[in-house]
This record gives sequence, C-alpha cells and structure tokens, in this order.
Amino acid sequence: HVRDKHADRLAIDGGVPCVPDRPANYQIGPQEIGQEEVEAVTAALLSKNLFRFSKPSAESPTGRFEQEFARLTQAKYCLAVNSGTSALICGLIGIGVSSQDEVIVPAYTYIASAAAVLAVGAFPVIAEVDASLTLDPDDVVRKITPRTRAIMPVHMRGIPCRMDELLAIARDHDLRIIEDVAQANGGSYRGRPLGSIGDCGAFSLQQFKIITAGEGGAITTNNRRVLERAGIHHDAAYRFWIGDQWTSDESFLGENYRMSELNGALALAQLGKRARILAKLRQIKKTMLEGLSNLSGLVFQDVPDPDGDCCTSLVFYTESSARTKWFAQALRAEGMNAGSIFDQGIPDRHIYYHWDYVINKMTADRHGHPWVNTSRPCQVKYARDMCPQSLNYLGRAVIIPITQVMSDAHVSGCINAIRKVACARQYEPA
Repeated sequence: HVRDKHADRLAIDGGVPCVPDRPANYQIGPQEIGQEEVEAVTAALLSKNLFRFSKPSAESPTGRFEQEFARLTQAKYCLAVNSGTSALICGLIGIGVSSQDEVIVPAYTYIASAAAVLAVGAFPVIAEVDASLTLDPDDVVRKITPRTRAIMPVHMRGIPCRMDELLAIARDHDLRIIEDVAQANGGSYRGRPLGSIGDCGAFSLQQFKIITAGEGGAITTNNRRVLERAGIHHDAAYRFWIGDQWTSDESFLGENYRMSELNGALALAQLGKRARILAKLRQIKKTMLEGLSNLSGLVFQDVPDPDGDCCTSLVFYTESSARTKWFAQALRAEGMNAGSIFDQGIPDRHIYYHWDYVINKMTADRHGHPWVNTSRPCQVKYARDMCPQSLNYLGRAVIIPITQVMSDAHVSGCINAIRKVACARQYEPA
C-alpha cells in the first residue's frame, strides 16, 4: 500500500487548518476574574484601610488569604508578599541562606529563581533538568560543594519535581529545600501539596499564573523560625506588628515586600476558584493524552507524579531540534498555539542560556557585589553550554499550553492536528 501524499494535506503546505475555536488568550487566572473579584476589591477599597497590619488578621483580606492558603497547602504558616520573587528572597532568608553560599537551581526556570539567590548575596549553581524538565537529582549530587546551602526544586509548568530523591539528597548532605511553586499553585507530589514538602515553598500570584492577584506571592512553611525570619525580611517592622505572637529573639535588617489589601482581596477571591480551574485543566490534558495514546513516534514528557500535575501544558519530544521547530510551525499553521521551547531564536528567560547577567556575572554594584569578595570569592563558573542535557531536551520539546477555556471542539481539533502532523512527518522537508 502506498500512502497518497496529497491526503490530509498539512496547512503549512496549503491544506485546510483543522483546529477551530481557538481561545483569545491562554492565561489561566485572569480568565476567571468576575463579580466575586470585583466585589472583594471594591469592599477593600470602601473600607479605606489598605494596610493589612492595621486591623486584626481575621478582618484583613490578606490575613484571611494567608489562613486559607496555609490550610489548602497543608502548611502551618503562610506569609503573603508582593511578588513571587519576593517570596523566594524572603524564603531564602528564612531558611538561612547567606552571602557567598551556593544554591542549586535548575537550568529551566524563570530567571527570578536565580535572581532571588543573587539578591541575598548567594550564588546560583545551575544543574541539569531531565526528561521531566525539572531538576535531575543525579546532577544535583554532582553540583554539591562545601558551600552548598540549599536546593531549589522548581515545579516548572505545573510539573512536580522528583521530591523523594531531592529530599534524600538534602538529608544526606544537610541541605535546605526551598520549593519554587510559582507555576504549580495547587499541584501535589504523592498526595502532598507542593510547597509543604521542603523547608518552605514560594508561590507567585502574578498575571500569568494559575490564580492571580495581578502581582503577589506567598511563602508557606511548617517551621515557625523560617516564618519569622522571612517575616522580618518582608517588613522591617514585622516584629512590631505581630506583637506577642513573636517567639524568637532575632532581629535584623528588613525591607518592604508587604502585600496590599487590594491584592489580598483579589488573591482570596481567586483562591476559591483554584480547585475548579485545576479540575478543568486536568480533564483537558487527560483527554488529549488519551486521544494521542496510540500515536507512535512521539515521546511525552516524563511526569514524576501525573496525579499531581497542574496540567497547564502538554509537552512531547521529537528526535531533533530541527524536527521540533518544524513540528511546532506545522501545528501553528493548523490553528494551534504550539512552540518549540529552545531554538535560540527567542531569548526566553526561562532557560539559563539566556540569563545574561548570571552567565557574565554582571552587577549594578560598583564594587562587584556579590560576585567580587576578597575574603570568599565566587567559585561558580558559568557558560552557555554548561548544561548540554537540558539544552537537548528543551531543543527537542514541543509545548502546547492548556487553558481552562479551551472548548471541546478546540481540544478535539488539537488532537487531530497533532496526529495529522505526526502521520505526515515522512513528507516533511529535511
């Protein structure tokens, strides 16, 4: 039997696109903004009291958000802050990361993960990701030095990291773990909510996240000392504001990373919608995977715990970066939102390759801080090709974002488009 080369002609070759009803955008939290958020923010405004520490916590939208977020994360404590980066910075201070320490971060994460490490005067050590596109535990072990203080697993694009392996490494080497949960709000690993597994978790509530406060973040922990250290750094007067709730004798320089009551009100309203959002995302990804289950030639992303996946994207690998770039172009021609993750054409700050001020050790400080230190100079070396395994996986990865407003017709069309392009691959240009 000889296949008709003109059957199922690809849209990229002049055929008819097969994906209908494309969403206007692929954001998640903002799609849900409605009357609940309007009423919550309006009530905060009409109170004419937007400072969360000027009232009892139970009367503060930010305080109520902290209480509910801690409950849902199964953490004893939650501290709301003004961004995900602030959450990482305060979390690092909370677990005791100090100047000239080293913190292991993945090669695939937003640059804020590395920036937060630099902000506390420590150095990010970049480790490989594996087929899950999260930290490779084997490379984490290779990157440990006498200066290593912590590991930062990043649950990238809603995928839970290999936390059992990373926890074992941390125990063996007396290291702390700060989970970057910016893109995995509501995810879990083997039944445990992300952000409750390590020494602390750092969340983002920025515009492009699963739930949004416009800008905002949160720190979760089960350790009171971590909470109080993070609290001091997030507000120079934190010890004063919480009064007799204070338990330690520590005091040090703090900054101002507080969350406004407007953001707290928005975050609390959105949090009530998180379970429904995740249920829909998971249903869509399950439908897509089932529709592609018997398709040969594609290797899907390795998800350490599929039940805990937030399902904000579908990723698969082809055999080469050239094929991946073509595959993504062909899917876009069919009407899908699809892309290759790393093709060097877009300076994606989620890939260490494009972290210019890290790779080149750049700083605004005229004395070179934190890179230059006469008593304990930086020993970490960086190069664009330092994580070849990560660049290989990222270069061969096709990513399809998922949003809860994708219609059944759109999802079905995406399945058909992927199958169509995969089956036509023998006719693609070299």
